[in-house]
Amino acid sequence: MFKILAKINKLILPSFTKQGLDLSKAKKWQLAIIAYRYYVTSRAVD
Repeated sequence: MFKILAKINKLILPSFTKQGLDLSKAKKWQLAIIAYRYYVTSRAVD
Protein backbone atom coordinates (compact mmCIF):
# COMPACT_ATOMS: atom_id res chain seq x y z
CA MET A 1 0.00 0.00 0.00
CA PHE A 2 2.79 2.45 0.87
CA LYS A 3 4.58 1.76 -2.41
CA ILE A 4 1.48 2.85 -4.32
CA LEU A 5 1.17 5.97 -2.14
CA ALA A 6 4.82 6.80 -2.76
CA LYS A 7 4.32 6.63 -6.52
CA ILE A 8 1.23 8.84 -6.32
CA ASN A 9 3.10 11.33 -4.13
CA LYS A 10 5.93 11.49 -6.63
CA LEU A 11 3.50 12.38 -9.39
CA ILE A 12 1.25 14.81 -7.52
CA LEU A 13 3.17 16.53 -4.73
CA PRO A 14 5.91 19.08 -5.46
CA SER A 15 9.55 18.19 -4.98
CA PHE A 16 11.09 20.84 -2.77
CA THR A 17 14.56 19.34 -3.20
CA LYS A 18 14.58 20.17 -6.89
CA GLN A 19 13.40 23.69 -6.07
CA GLY A 20 16.29 24.17 -3.63
CA LEU A 21 14.08 24.89 -0.63
CA ASP A 22 15.90 25.76 2.60
CA LEU A 23 14.24 23.88 5.47
CA SER A 24 14.91 26.69 7.93
CA LYS A 25 12.89 29.06 5.72
CA ALA A 26 10.12 26.61 4.80
CA LYS A 27 6.52 27.41 5.62
CA LYS A 28 4.40 25.17 7.83
CA TRP A 29 2.48 23.61 4.93
CA GLN A 30 5.75 22.85 3.12
CA LEU A 31 7.13 21.15 6.23
CA ALA A 32 3.91 19.14 6.52
CA ILE A 33 4.26 17.91 2.93
CA ILE A 34 7.92 17.03 3.50
CA ALA A 35 7.06 15.10 6.67
CA TYR A 36 4.23 13.24 4.94
CA ARG A 37 6.42 12.30 1.97
CA TYR A 38 9.19 11.14 4.31
CA TYR A 39 6.76 8.99 6.31
CA VAL A 40 5.29 7.32 3.23
CA THR A 41 8.67 6.81 1.56
CA SER A 42 10.23 5.31 4.68
CA ARG A 43 7.31 2.88 5.03
CA ALA A 44 7.48 1.93 1.35
CA VAL A 45 11.16 1.03 1.61
CA ASP A 46 10.66 -1.26 4.62
